[in-house]
Amino acid sequence: MAAEPGNPQTLPTQRISGAVRVAGHFGELLQGRLGPEGPVALVTLPCPPLAAEAARRPGPLALHQTAPVMPPGQFGGFLRALGAPAEGSFRLRLEMPLGGGAGASTAARVALAHAAGVTDPAIVARACLASEGASDPLMFPAPGRLLWASREARVLAELPPLPEMEILGGFFGPPRRTDPSDGNFAVIDDLVSDWQSAPDLTGFAALASASARRCLERRGPADDPTSGLAAALGAAGFAIAHTGSARALIFAPGNVPRGAEERLAAAGFRQILRYRL
Repeated sequence: MAAEPGNPQTLPTQRISGAVRVAGHFGELLQGRLGPEGPVALVTLPCPPLAAEAARRPGPLALHQTAPVMPPGQFGGFLRALGAPAEGSFRLRLEMPLGGGAGASTAARVALAHAAGVTDPAIVARACLASEGASDPLMFPAPGRLLWASREARVLAELPPLPEMEILGGFFGPPRRTDPSDGNFAVIDDLVSDWQSAPDLTGFAALASASARRCLERRGPADDPTSGLAAALGAAGFAIAHTGSARALIFAPGNVPRGAEERLAAAGFRQILRYRL
């Protein structure tokens, strides 16, 4: 059944033929304030295995989605903010949970924008910000190389390329949706400065771990097992979703020990995944 214009409907999870695919992320390598009153800034951890897929077909305006990521009545306004016609039957499929800190909200909107024929990162970023209130830099081709002001949808600096790494992680605890008005983050000016000259995976992973620890100390949860798992499994470091439940252990490629997935599952991790960057 077709949706009313701008009124999303849900559909079963399935691959969408001819869809554009936009990768999500798996928490942040860094996130915090630049100065006590400065902007909230982040460096995202790309995650190609988790993505949003969208496709458009001719017809009246409708949005069919596998999860309620776009609120009713908002879709038409989102297309107008892109400068795209508010028409067509769109299908959207998500491969990540809502509130997981995997970029579902932004990845979905970027995929819809691309399906509508709008790919300019600056235009897509402004439309995402107007729709979400806070966004991830997933509309850019190399989001992990950007220092991103998430509440302003702008690039603060270009960063060195990320080193090769292998990520093992999952989702720990309940979903935690991002509140755009939430400014309760640690100051990370020192981490950002050091990130500019981090020489190798060890340096990057240590800074990511420091950002994660500051967040956990400030925001909890107090029983988060990620740091202990990273130490026990010999990881170079770890990263977390600073406003979500994604947790990632960072390894040099090929260094994930046997049985690591089982250790994460025993600690309460869900939807465990493993991938290389």
